[in-house]
Amino acid sequence: MQSNILCQCITKTNDVLLQTYCLPLCSIMSDSSEKKYFDFSVLRRVFSFVKPYRWRFIISIILAVVLAVFTPVRPFLIQLTVDKATGKNLPQWFINFFSPHLDLSNAWQFIIDVTIFQIIFIFIETAARFYFSFITSWLGQTVVRDMRTAVYKKILGLNLKQFDTTPIGTLTTRTINDIESINDIFSDGLVPIFADLLSIIVVLVVMFITDWRLTLIALIPFPLLILATYYFKESVNKSFIQVRNAVAALNAFIQERITGMQIVQAFAAEDREMNKFKKINKHHRNANIRSIFAYSVFFPIVEIVLAVSTGLLVWYLAGKAASNPISNENLAGELVAFILYLNQIFRPLRVIADKFNVIQMGVIAAERVFKIIDNPDALPPSPADAHAPTERLEGKVEFDHVWFAYNEENYVLKEISFKVKAGETVAIVGHTGSGKTSIISVLNRLYQIKKGEIKLDDVNIEAYNLDTLRRNIAVVLQDVFLFSGSVMDNITLHDSDIKKEEVVQAAKLIGVHDFIMQLPGNYDYNVMERGNTLSLGQRQLISFIRAILSDPAVLILDEATSSIDSESELLIQKAIDTLITGRTAIVIAHRLSTIRKADKIIVLDKGEIKEVGTHEELLALNGFYAKLHSMQFEKANAVIV
Repeated sequence: MQSNILCQCITKTNDVLLQTYCLPLCSIMSDSSEKKYFDFSVLRRVFSFVKPYRWRFIISIILAVVLAVFTPVRPFLIQLTVDKATGKNLPQWFINFFSPHLDLSNAWQFIIDVTIFQIIFIFIETAARFYFSFITSWLGQTVVRDMRTAVYKKILGLNLKQFDTTPIGTLTTRTINDIESINDIFSDGLVPIFADLLSIIVVLVVMFITDWRLTLIALIPFPLLILATYYFKESVNKSFIQVRNAVAALNAFIQERITGMQIVQAFAAEDREMNKFKKINKHHRNANIRSIFAYSVFFPIVEIVLAVSTGLLVWYLAGKAASNPISNENLAGELVAFILYLNQIFRPLRVIADKFNVIQMGVIAAERVFKIIDNPDALPPSPADAHAPTERLEGKVEFDHVWFAYNEENYVLKEISFKVKAGETVAIVGHTGSGKTSIISVLNRLYQIKKGEIKLDDVNIEAYNLDTLRRNIAVVLQDVFLFSGSVMDNITLHDSDIKKEEVVQAAKLIGVHDFIMQLPGNYDYNVMERGNTLSLGQRQLISFIRAILSDPAVLILDEATSSIDSESELLIQKAIDTLITGRTAIVIAHRLSTIRKADKIIVLDKGEIKEVGTHEELLALNGFYAKLHSMQFEKANAVIV
């Protein structure tokens, strides 16, 4: 509990170094505190994803039963063959089963018939085992696909608050690695364990029917095997958890260092980072070695127990034959069959403990996955009767006594009330942390307000169909995010309804077409991850095309020109003028020179509205806005020596 609180505090802090060095530790602490017992309720929920494929699951169970019945057949046939070859008399029904017209004295013909039957039987058994293995793996992969789809759909609907407090690596691990572990429940876990246990039971029943005394003699070392299996299971379970945590720490460390490689190299921190990596990598190696050690001890123990059981068989039958050579002269077939039976018991026992660990790890992974699926902090689906006008909205915006907090205690917006007429341009200014970005975040329902009401065209935004609401509000952020792919893909976001001609027309409208045509491959140019092959200004221009194509009623520009050079700013300013024409615009900017043309300027300070008016009116008040303007004017004219 304390580790969870610590990790939440680290995640919320703005200290990049603290996050960089401590989040991997948080991952280890949170993962190592996972439950280590078997949770059947989670397992039942996993199997709820099998319902659409219940017939394939039933077939896999039937095949498990069939294969269990098949297991002792071949040793039994070998016993019959050896007995017949050594001259032992067999019941007439055995002979008639393989060759109804065979003379009892013709042992050679009997052996040939049994051998032919075994060959046919092997092909049948192999086909059954193949289909059993295939269908269990198919079930696992299908469930993985459905669960991954459900998780990703849930992630798409989570409130942004979840992404503020949850490391990206955690959600990635849940969506990829943990769900992949659930596949093992089907392919290497529950159904295969059921098949193995059933096979062991069937073989033991056949052994007891054949000779219950000999069976008990052979099972004398079994308690040692059961004890070794239990300790092996516990040891491997602990080592698996350590390996999983070590992998998580490695992933987090490498991801963060590669992402922040510019900082690492700029501050000559390569050697220090290498030493830290060596420590984490060593921990990962040691965890794997502990797992390997458990396997290295367990498998020889299994072989020793098997050897002891085989020795006891030979000792008992040899003593039996020696005590009464006449009546016990043909025990060879029984000896061979029991040795084969023991191998059929010990073979699944070698891996059954490992498979139990696989199930347990799968259940733990499933529990983590279900925590995401059950996360209540998500916007519910829009009801069927939600407000969804087909025509473009006018763009009238009204905030009515709005209160908002990212947590329950600290409000970042307090009693916010203002109106924006359709087609009007409103600028919002204030110091960093004053609540400017929070206003636009609650307007398109990325976050849920605590109190008050927000209206768009006189309709509460919560009454709108969410897709309709967001299609009518376009946001251009300061830090433009571009996906790896072509310029065209980043503009259309893979919307097949948007034609290339429309994209080109929009690019020409805001004066960006020439810049794109200069790129290698023009609209097919690959911008790479996060658009790193483009400058900040170029990324900003692409985001403008993305915004204008949606033809929004409300356009929000969040610090759109705060971190770019003057030349790019001129081009972007022209694009902004084109964008805001004929639609409501809410502009957030640190550079006050970019908002002088606004119809209204709202000044925020510590989440409260301090002043409202035009540029000239606010300067005349000589208040907050005037101080901001004076500070920027003096800074712009300061001489740096």
